[in-house]
Amino acid sequence: MSISNNKILTTGFLAITLLAGCNSMIQKSLDTKSVNQNAVSQSVWDASEYHEQYRPQIHFSPQNYWMNDPNGMVYYRGEYHLFYQYHPESTVWGPMHWGHAVSKDLVNWEELPIALYPDEFGTIFSGSAVIDWNNTSGLGSLENPAMVAIFTYHDAKAEKTGAIDFQTQGLAYSLDNGRTWKKYANNPVMLNPGIRDFRDPKVSWNSTANKWVMVLAEGQQIGFYSSDNLINWKFESYFGEGWGNHSGVWECPDLISLQVDESGNRKDVLIVSIGSGGPNGGSATQYFIGDFDGSKFVLDPTFEQALKQIPAFFPEGEVFDDFENGLEKWQSTGEAFAAAPTQGHHLNQTPLSGYLGDHLINSFSDGDSAVGSLLSESFIISKGFINFYIGGGQHLNKVGMQLIIDNVVVRSATGINSEQFRFAGWDVNEYIGKTASIKIIDSESGSWGHTYIDQIVFSDELATNRIEPAVWLDTGTDNYAGVTFSDMPKTDGRSILMGWMSNWQYANQVPTKSFRSAMTIPRTLSLKTTSEGVRLVSSPVKEVSAAEQVIDELGPFMGQNKYLLSSPSVSDNSFRVNFALSDIEQQIIEIELFNLAGDKVIISLDTVNTSLTLDRTKSGDVSFHEGFAGIQYAPFHSQGSKDTVDIIVDNSSIEIFINEGESVMTALVFPQSILAGVALSSLENFTVSDASIAKFSTVWVSSEQAEK
Repeated sequence: MSISNNKILTTGFLAITLLAGCNSMIQKSLDTKSVNQNAVSQSVWDASEYHEQYRPQIHFSPQNYWMNDPNGMVYYRGEYHLFYQYHPESTVWGPMHWGHAVSKDLVNWEELPIALYPDEFGTIFSGSAVIDWNNTSGLGSLENPAMVAIFTYHDAKAEKTGAIDFQTQGLAYSLDNGRTWKKYANNPVMLNPGIRDFRDPKVSWNSTANKWVMVLAEGQQIGFYSSDNLINWKFESYFGEGWGNHSGVWECPDLISLQVDESGNRKDVLIVSIGSGGPNGGSATQYFIGDFDGSKFVLDPTFEQALKQIPAFFPEGEVFDDFENGLEKWQSTGEAFAAAPTQGHHLNQTPLSGYLGDHLINSFSDGDSAVGSLLSESFIISKGFINFYIGGGQHLNKVGMQLIIDNVVVRSATGINSEQFRFAGWDVNEYIGKTASIKIIDSESGSWGHTYIDQIVFSDELATNRIEPAVWLDTGTDNYAGVTFSDMPKTDGRSILMGWMSNWQYANQVPTKSFRSAMTIPRTLSLKTTSEGVRLVSSPVKEVSAAEQVIDELGPFMGQNKYLLSSPSVSDNSFRVNFALSDIEQQIIEIELFNLAGDKVIISLDTVNTSLTLDRTKSGDVSFHEGFAGIQYAPFHSQGSKDTVDIIVDNSSIEIFINEGESVMTALVFPQSILAGVALSSLENFTVSDASIAKFSTVWVSSEQAEK
């Protein structure tokens, strides 16, 4: 269809304001004092983009280009404001701006012009926004309080010089409901004390301490700061060392207070995302339950028991190479290892951690673009295990290390997209007595296209990494960097979270065309006493239920082991399926989502092994990244008499909520058409009750069609 300028292109879930006379790409502004929204221009938008394959219909996604972390989420004067990391020139990650969208109901979104542009202090990384009701900053007034954004400046130029203090905190404010923004004149408001990762401020008003509180990601811990005016900040304390998962850099923290059940007792929850090392690979979000007194966060003693760590173990043995004496045992090809062995990191590279001695193998000699390999001299395998240190990118059989016997790769290892080394090892007992060689490889020139290797040791025992138990907000692969809306009305009282629906393992490669990434369904957070103790649970906000149209109420069904709840068709839309299961003790219930093209996802509830799994190996296009296909695992504890299942399916996503959000999984999928068929099965008979199918009958339409 043809869409003219000065119209609103809308679905029931997203509206985007089109600007008159806009024929070119976004005009950048480097004005440090203000951002002129009228200077924003966008290319003419093609309505067909809203019908493109994989475009979400019930999730916010930008009309064009790249989006990642949600930022600055705040409620003000009847509107939910969603800012987000945005690159307005590409569908892959690049110089960050703050995109902006608003909604009155968390369902219908209007995309507004870019809110914050890079300036001489750097690009605009993640942060938060608050309403300064009491005008503590002096930037507004009691009659018209300022909407204040606190964000991280990322100075890429300084980073390239080898500096580590290239991230600082900046401030901007709006006096017209977030439509135009002015940068604070004396930015940055918080300088970097010499910490490489110093970012993602989440600010809130602490009524008990009567001050503003900031949680800030600093490497692999969270810093707490306080302020009387949002401008001058005082360090209070750190939290994180020895607790939770540290496989990746800590990012995007949030601190909220929630009531436990209906008891009236409140606990504080610290939410922390990590860039790698999630329960099913890549990025994920963990949380901690405790008490915050306005200065210090202390874990709840009961919750602490779930986080007890087991130390790492790297056994002694015969050192094959520690790379302290050159490359006498190795033959080099290509440019990636031209400077090997390296003394730590290369110039213009993030410092590495976790290696031993002075030298190591580092293929980042010319950034990610360099490729090459190192092949070791032959040796006889005489011990049962080969252990080593490894770091860098996660591209199996493209970067990392291989064991070769008779010209065949028999073992492989890769990094986890981290600059921190971890232990790895191969069980080679079956090859004792065989002649072998080791090959260190880098054939990947894209993102994280580099590897680090150190301390190759032949041993009688297998190395193990430190086990760092974590409690996860969502065990699926595709809910990251979630934070909550600030300034929710007291009459509402909910803590509502939205996350970025992707994963850093493959976010730049997913097979969408005009855009990349969407946000999750908004979710209400609460603390619930479960069989595991008090846990943070999440469920879709009630506004999503208000937007759905129930088309079938089914059951109850009993006395069988197979049930078809919905058959797919060629015209299916996004939908939601709810049902309850009973009589499933000692059973495995399979929920199959499928389409007419043969694509499918299998969700399994296993009461025998207390697990929830999601298998997307046959879900459609899985070819764009070697780590995408696979089976995801999560804990599942049956409630015995009845277990509830709530699944929301969109064109390229599945969100699963078991037992009112005790177990949650979010996963991207890229099928040929939406997976609208729903079938349940088991080896034994079971009962299904309270089943319903609801459609989200929304497609992209013009404003004229929306008015009809």
